[in-house]
This record gives sequence, structure tokens and C-alpha cells, in this order.
Amino acid sequence: MKYVNDFKEYQLLDMASGMKLESWNGIKLLRPDPQIIWKDKQKPELWNNIDAIYMRSKTGGGMWDIKNPRLKNAWQIHYRDLTFNLKLMGFKHTGLFPEQAYNWNVIRDVIKNANRKVKVLNLFAYTGAASMAALKENADVVHVDASKGMVDWAKENVKSCNLENRNIRLLIDDCLKFVKREIRRENKYDIILMDPPSFGRGSKSEVWNIEDSLYELVYLCTQLLSDNPLLFIINSYTTGLSKTVLEDILYMTVNKKCEGIISSDELGIKMEDSNLILPCGIYARWEKMKK
Repeated sequence: MKYVNDFKEYQLLDMASGMKLESWNGIKLLRPDPQIIWKDKQKPELWNNIDAIYMRSKTGGGMWDIKNPRLKNAWQIHYRDLTFNLKLMGFKHTGLFPEQAYNWNVIRDVIKNANRKVKVLNLFAYTGAASMAALKENADVVHVDASKGMVDWAKENVKSCNLENRNIRLLIDDCLKFVKREIRRENKYDIILMDPPSFGRGSKSEVWNIEDSLYELVYLCTQLLSDNPLLFIINSYTTGLSKTVLEDILYMTVNKKCEGIISSDELGIKMEDSNLILPCGIYARWEKMKK
């Protein structure tokens, strides 16, 4: 299990009865999580003065129950030298996955140690936390997501991180179609990142299903890798998809183009003042061998 200990403005305060109690830079949220199958609260005294609770609907989806009338529509959180904008979204999200800080650190270290200009492609890039991490190390970044709202949010994060003068292209597009066009254009990247959903629709109602489409996408992406690639990361939150399967895909695709080191693990968040860790998805990573 991989996690970071230095995300000072985000804390997982407690977990019980399918709900996680969190502090996002002082804003206390209560959100559902299917991994939390126990009922006992470890710190019942903290379950007061909650700012907002995400309530699931019996018919699917849900909505936020705002408990604090002074709660702002948007606020910010900081991780190291990065600043992200937060909002209460539908389907319980805030626009940031704090467990991904582990991958942000990996991305930054690889770019920093490359000692050359690095080109990064970020697919299913969401609000752009990984894009900001790469941009902070002065990489050239192409950020692709099918949602206009998410790409607009990423633009806000560029400004919050004071990275307007860096080289980033923020594109609204279907990732699979974009990759095919990039192959025809013969564009190349040193780092490719992807965080595909289990299911989704593109900007023109293209259907994405991870079981049917992931291998093809990764295979096509190998044609976009430069002659000296550095890093390839696949993230997944899909229940039932093993990290070993992601490793196997990388062995059959990326590693055939360029032999490297392949690893995988769970990502998690450690509860404050506790030994408990909340699992938050998996990743698999191909990385260039160090000489």
C-alpha cells in the first residue's frame, strides 16, 4: 500500500458505517465509501459540526446536504507547492483525489531526474492534478478529458498554481480518438499517464468501457512513446480489476517497445492518529531502468 504522510491540509479523520469523515483545509465533509464495512467510530467526538454530507439516493446517485450555510461554493487546498480548487460535485466528488499525491511525487521526481525537456500526455486528466505536478517541473503537457467542465476546472488549477507561463494544452476530446490522431500526426511523448473510468462517454457520446477498451488504448499509446521514454502510469478505481492485470497489460505493450521496470500497488489514505488505512484504488507503473 502506497500513501503520503505530508498532505497537511487533507485529513481522513474517521471511518464508520460506510462513511468517511474528512477535513479539506478545515472543511469537514462526510462522504460514502464502500470499503468501510465496519460500524464502530474510532473518534465519535469528531462527528460534530460537519459542513456537508453526501446523501445517497435509493434510486441511484445522490446529493449534498449542506449543514453549514456559510460554506463557500469553492475553496482551495494546498499540497507542497501546488494549489487546487475544490467544489462539491455530483456523485460525492470534490475535484481532487488526495491519494494520488503519491503519483504526483513520482511524476515530479522522474521529470526532475531526466535532466532534459520532457513531454507528458495525461489522458482522462480530470481536473489536472497530475498535469499540474508535471507542469511544475517545467514539462510540456498535453491534458485531455472528454468533459468541458473538467477541462475548465483544470484551467482554474493552472492559474491557482501560477503556471500560466508554462507550456500546457488543455483539450476536450475522446481519449481513444485523440490517441489515434496523435499517431497519424507522429507526435511523441516521454511520459504517458491515464486514469480511465470504469465506464464513460466521450464528447460526442462515444462509449468507454474499461474491460473492452483499456488494452487497445495502452497498445496504441505505445506508438506515441518517444525513443527514450521515462514513465507510463495506469490508475484504476474499477472494482474487481486486479493490479496484476494492469501489470500484465504493461508487460504485453509498453515493455515490448522498451524494457523497463514494472510495478503495481494499492493507493490509500492513512487515518489521522491511527493505524487504519483506507484503500483508494490501484496503479501499475512502467519506468525506465536507471543506469
